[in-house]
Amino acid sequence: MKFRKIKLESGTHLLLGKNAGQNEELMKEFKAKDNVIMHTAEPGSPFCVIDNLKPTNKDMVASGAICAGYSQDWRDNKSDVIVHIFTGKDIRKRKGMKVGTFGVKKFKKIKVKKEHIQKWKK
Repeated sequence: MKFRKIKLESGTHLLLGKNAGQNEELMKEFKAKDNVIMHTAEPGSPFCVIDNLKPTNKDMVASGAICAGYSQDWRDNKSDVIVHIFTGKDIRKRKGMKVGTFGVKKFKKIKVKKEHIQKWKK
């Protein structure tokens, strides 16, 4: 698989796009599925798909930190990052949207603390 693949402590895998084209492919693959997907509130992050339909809270925290850690928001600000959480059933692609860009019907927001991102980045 050409996506970035990270194995979490639990053994669950996290799939991340490396660029806009891969984000596009990843979202097409998981569109209309129940997998948990994350993306930062600000543009410039990978879409991150947890390859487990029932991730643990620990997996969610780790995945949020990883998603934030690969974002432009983190790169530019080195502070807490807001991450949106949704499923493949919540995404939509309208005609004319740029490659790697999707709309999300409903999502939850979490604030990933700077300490969690730094812990993962070590």
